[in-house]
Amino acid sequence: MPRHTLPALILAAALCHPAAALAQSASEARETVESVCSACHSIRTVQSTSGYSREDWQSLTSTMIDLSGAPEMQAEILDYLAEHFPPNDNRAATPVDGPLTIRFEEWQVPTLGQRSRDPVEGPDGRIWWVGQWLDILGRLDPETGAMEEFDLPAGARPHSVTIGPDGDAWYTGNRNATIGRFDPATGEITEYPMPDDAARDPHTAEFDADGILWFSLQGSNMIGRLDPQSGEVRLVTSPRERSRPYGVKIAADGTVWVACNGANCLLRVDPQTMAVEEIALPDAGTTVRRLDIDSDGIIWWVNSALGRLGRYDPATGDIREWASPSGPSSHPYAIAVFDGAIWYNESGVRPDMLVRFDPETESFQSWPIPSGQVHAGILRHMRTTRDGEALLIHQSGTNHIARVTVEGR
Repeated sequence: MPRHTLPALILAAALCHPAAALAQSASEARETVESVCSACHSIRTVQSTSGYSREDWQSLTSTMIDLSGAPEMQAEILDYLAEHFPPNDNRAATPVDGPLTIRFEEWQVPTLGQRSRDPVEGPDGRIWWVGQWLDILGRLDPETGAMEEFDLPAGARPHSVTIGPDGDAWYTGNRNATIGRFDPATGEITEYPMPDDAARDPHTAEFDADGILWFSLQGSNMIGRLDPQSGEVRLVTSPRERSRPYGVKIAADGTVWVACNGANCLLRVDPQTMAVEEIALPDAGTTVRRLDIDSDGIIWWVNSALGRLGRYDPATGDIREWASPSGPSSHPYAIAVFDGAIWYNESGVRPDMLVRFDPETESFQSWPIPSGQVHAGILRHMRTTRDGEALLIHQSGTNHIARVTVEGR
């Protein structure tokens, strides 16, 4: 569907719902909330929040859908949410104080409901993102705040975007089994389809030093390689069934490292032969969303299922883990090496916390991630700017892109 029609369609669908009239009973109000909110996400998302005041519910919902054309319905929804989901300690985070002060800069993307995610900086300093739910590729000028959005092929459902050596924006077509290339100068889109019907869902992609694009296919249990010069796509299957390859990073020596979101492993891929070696992690309950690599070649990863931060030394085979401050249900998700430390988020608690781990002192510090006037949303991927001076994050649930800097750095 055209990207600009979603908020209108959701509103129209809600207005047509029998409960959309001015409701007097709690059950009718509940039906209205469910009809509007579940158009984009499960109603369980509302039930699992940390709760908000009426003012904060208004601020939060305004990042998701424009209800200004239906003020009676908006009032009904806000009254119900404020009464039944006030501030609470469900899934409360455990913040950790420390010596650093950081600065968040935020931008809300133009089209609501798109689930903006995975920002990355281009060579000209502009920040690209994808709106997964509405087939959008976006570009932000952080100096002026100006934003542009480009329509991608319908049904692509882009999961991530990265910038190629030529400055083009490359996205993963998570639902149409393609890798897409967007030329910023012409607006031309080139699609590279998967050569195997079993390869359904390109997920996360990174370029190596030779300009080869490596990518994961989570549900397909595969890892892919695309040569932009020839257009050739090669695929290899992960050794373990349902290991669900997820995050991808390239080491300085060219080795491709992939996280296992369905099993207790990391995957090491030979860039020449595409041979895949599994590195087994200690606890069977472990799953890994994402990883990153520091300047010494150490692999840092998030143990998402068990609420830990992990470290693997490929030279010695040594593996260590540290419990995340908010505990085993904190679900660490995104991760990046930045400012001489390891940064990640705790997505299973509210608010979503940005955590810094200092490897030298083995100490933590954390901050709630803002989403406009509230703390909500979820961070799924983070990367540094090209100069290493800032961290790029997002809150997909509230359609925000953000940049984090350490003050006094």
